[in-house]
Amino acid sequence: MTANPPDVTGFDPDSSDAQPEGSLEAQIARIEAEVRELQFPGFSLDDALNLGLLLVELGKERSLPIAIDIAKGEQVLFHVALPGATPDNGHWIRAKQRTALRHEAPSLLVGLRGRLGGGRIEDNAWFDQSRYAAHGGAFPIHVTGVGVVASVAVSGLPQLQDHELVVEALRDILGSALDE
Repeated sequence: MTANPPDVTGFDPDSSDAQPEGSLEAQIARIEAEVRELQFPGFSLDDALNLGLLLVELGKERSLPIAIDIAKGEQVLFHVALPGATPDNGHWIRAKQRTALRHEAPSLLVGLRGRLGGGRIEDNAWFDQSRYAAHGGAFPIHVTGVGVVASVAVSGLPQLQDHELVVEALRDILGSALDE
């Protein structure tokens, strides 16, 4: 993972405060590096189950009020709601997954790229907010030499935390696969 330069703090898309200069670009570069890093050699139903169970374990250990979903197109491979999750989390998961799959990029990255011109992607008339959400938490599953084959999403935390939890689990799963 590429760390932010020491003089640049992370960009917070939920903050209305002024952000440090260069923080948006640094955050985009960090997530683009995650996309390059988090490539699977293959992605099976067992991989989906293991990833989902790891996210459940992390969520339960930390008492996180999250819903977790892994899907291959319209096929749900894994879905669970932990204590504190709400029915709205299902809506957010689907909207973030649609965004990640359509753009073949993490939903947070889509939202951050939309801010480069000073606005938000949601401000564009063509962005259907009833179907898509450019908020962190959904990450496309890339298979090397194949492309995007599925997506994993978490909803229930602030969007940066949703994104970071998914990235943590993907790193752990990919690290375990390399150890075998």
